[in-house]
Amino acid sequence: MPYLKIQSNTEISEKKIIIDEMTELIKEILGKPDRFIMIAVENKIEMSFAGSDEPTAFVELKSIDLPGNKTAVLSDRICWLLNHQLGIPADRVYIEFSDAPRNMFGWDGATFEPL
Repeated sequence: MPYLKIQSNTEISEKKIIIDEMTELIKEILGKPDRFIMIAVENKIEMSFAGSDEPTAFVELKSIDLPGNKTAVLSDRICWLLNHQLGIPADRVYIEFSDAPRNMFGWDGATFEPL
């Protein structure tokens, strides 16, 4: 159940491209199927980073069983995509990684905790 949320102060005209590329990235690195990947994109929000309103982004990635040894590669690839697609420099991106406990994430009227 990976959930990736991108918040940025930039105009994102091709959200579908960002969503598709981030979905593929998560599938590749975390090995999660499409049916459980959720992506949200918020653009043109009021944000500043280091006292500047130059292009910036805050990204949250939550997943059950998020492996800590994958966060560095995820950070690298997410930053590369944001720079390549939106022109946001990697040093203007924060990423919060969260490993969600199975019993604290609901779906389909239950949680992901084994019965």
